[in-house]
Amino acid sequence: MPKLTKTLVDKADLRDRQYTIWCSDLKGFGVFVLPSGTRTYFVDYRNSNNVRRRMKLGRHGTVTAEQARTLAIQALADVAKGNDPLEDRNGARRAMSVKELCELYMAELEAGRILGKGGRPKKASTKITDLGRITRHIIPLLGSKRVTHVTKADVTAMMKDIMAGKTRSIERTNKLRGKSIVRGGLGAASRTVGLLGGIFTYARDELGIIEGNPAHGVRKPKDAVRKRRLSEEEYRTLGRILAKAALDPRYTRTVDIIRVIAMSGCRRGEIIEAKKAEIDTEGSAFRFEDTKEGQSVRPMGLPIVEYFDARQTGDDSVYVFPGERNSEGPFGSFPRHWEKIFADTELSDLTAHTLRHSFASIANDLGFTEITIAALLGHASGSITSRYVHTLDAALIMAADTVSGYIQALLDGAALSNTHFALDRSSRKAALGRFLMLQAHGPTAAKEGQRGIAYPNGSLG
Repeated sequence: MPKLTKTLVDKADLRDRQYTIWCSDLKGFGVFVLPSGTRTYFVDYRNSNNVRRRMKLGRHGTVTAEQARTLAIQALADVAKGNDPLEDRNGARRAMSVKELCELYMAELEAGRILGKGGRPKKASTKITDLGRITRHIIPLLGSKRVTHVTKADVTAMMKDIMAGKTRSIERTNKLRGKSIVRGGLGAASRTVGLLGGIFTYARDELGIIEGNPAHGVRKPKDAVRKRRLSEEEYRTLGRILAKAALDPRYTRTVDIIRVIAMSGCRRGEIIEAKKAEIDTEGSAFRFEDTKEGQSVRPMGLPIVEYFDARQTGDDSVYVFPGERNSEGPFGSFPRHWEKIFADTELSDLTAHTLRHSFASIANDLGFTEITIAALLGHASGSITSRYVHTLDAALIMAADTVSGYIQALLDGAALSNTHFALDRSSRKAALGRFLMLQAHGPTAAKEGQRGIAYPNGSLG
């Protein structure tokens, strides 16, 4: 039976079942190792009633072996005085308020120990959003209640208060002339309930305060705003608004970002924060290092390929769209510019997510399948998509070309017939003819066959 040290615990074998390693130097101190690789320190003792107790001291990595040893010594000293440290801790936790629970959760969140999609630590942007919902909605409405006293009815009442705008506020931020506008509403209410459910899961599984989760089963409102899509006439209106905005040099970069979002279906942050190394025009692909879905490879339509090729700036920034004042960071004026561009226009309610949803809708209108659209958007995950992307990448690039080209034409004012590409024989024959010409006679002949089709010299405007 060895002394527990960091090295020993790090190197502990993983087995099919949980097992325990006891410390040779301190009786009752040990660590149990789960098949998942999680290692948790604990101390065993018998209280004054001769009841055996096992108190967890923390996960390996969160606490060191020496810190856990110190906690074990303190617990055993309490036992020697006739106390029951586990019962004392559980009593304190049962008296914990929602605010105190949220503070513990936020500390874990900041330390990267709260996992999101795919078992990965939550992204920085998600952390900021979660912290905002906790401090602006959950704590003001439920913070004073004991965690053990919160009911499903309490969570439902909180949700309805957020929907009604009771937590509405305007706060100054640390950014230059920055402010945070908290409106509440259906979407905020639904997502805050989801977050609260995660906090209660933490309280149940990590802290052992509660047995159930009062946020589970709460009927959340659907966020109808996200179902909005642009009609073809609205795309033409958008094109006119952007063309007018582009006449002002201040908005040139913002206009380009909006057009790239519209023609790619990418999320706003993915384009604003895109790095040059993530833009592969040779392979017609976005190769994002870190998105909502983790790493993501997506096909890039030809209009966007030609735009990026023409936009080679030669600056030292790692970002495609660097900040105006600080080129070492991404472009930061987008939200403010967006508001000014669309204020008092027919599209004043437009959001970047609407552009993404509209891209998917256009792809559907053109006859592409759900799995193709999912791959274009980077939604799909798992082995099915992995096989699909690797074996049908040429088909995906063709789909991206078609959807991007169609949207570019709408933005440029064209009136189109909205034909299913897969059923349009003339389009298929033209594409096949160009492909065969390329194979037989090389790029020059293929270029001749491409004349009159689609894409203006690397420009997005």
